[in-house]
Amino acid sequence: MNLTLKIWRQKSAKDKGKIVDYTMSDVSPDMSFLEMLDVLNQELIDKGEEPIAFDHDCREGICGMCSMFVNGQAHGPDRAITVCQLHMRSFKDGDTIYIEPWRAKAFPVIKDLIVDRSSFDRIQHAGGFISVNTSGNTQDANAIPINKHDADAAFDAATCIGCGACVASCKNSSAMLFVSAKVSQFALLPQGQVEATDRVMNMVKQMDAEGFGNCTNTGACEVECPKGISLENIARMNREYLKASFKG
Repeated sequence: MNLTLKIWRQKSAKDKGKIVDYTMSDVSPDMSFLEMLDVLNQELIDKGEEPIAFDHDCREGICGMCSMFVNGQAHGPDRAITVCQLHMRSFKDGDTIYIEPWRAKAFPVIKDLIVDRSSFDRIQHAGGFISVNTSGNTQDANAIPINKHDADAAFDAATCIGCGACVASCKNSSAMLFVSAKVSQFALLPQGQVEATDRVMNMVKQMDAEGFGNCTNTGACEVECPKGISLENIARMNREYLKASFKG
């Protein structure tokens, strides 16, 4: 298939950036979207031009690195997948495809399609962990009884890969879905109760400090999330935050 690509090019964080047109021919429908970009980059290198910078790592939908807008949709037109799982059969011969980086104040563009998502790391460092007694009396996690509903909900929350699609899709650039998933995966388990109060207070405080917007319950984050993280986690985090506020 023959395609026209309109790709955001930006040399550095200080550059204004612009959309640049590229044409591609004989693109196989069996290629992944990232393989198509690999082919384009090889063509640019062969011509002595700067290849397009984009994040990628596992290419199996696990790491969340390959985060970008494809035709205005986070991770492209298909649901519940990341860009690396998107295949060119999702497009038609003659299509024009717009490819842009995430747009959010807390995710500044570093180069081309790569953004700085270290704000998520700082939120995790603020409370996304548990303390374990390693003095020799550690209780086997498998020996701790956990309600199946809570175990399943905690597992679902833990599938968040921190790609940032929730932030990029939100009109307020809110990170509530990401933070609530990280709070929920611990709040639902006995192991997460020791730091529960400090965790939700510190992670929400860091989220606000990073410049993310507030949640107005439009639900775009849940729709665009490649892992199907539920809005129920935001409700749970709000309850945890209210409870922690009363404890002081």
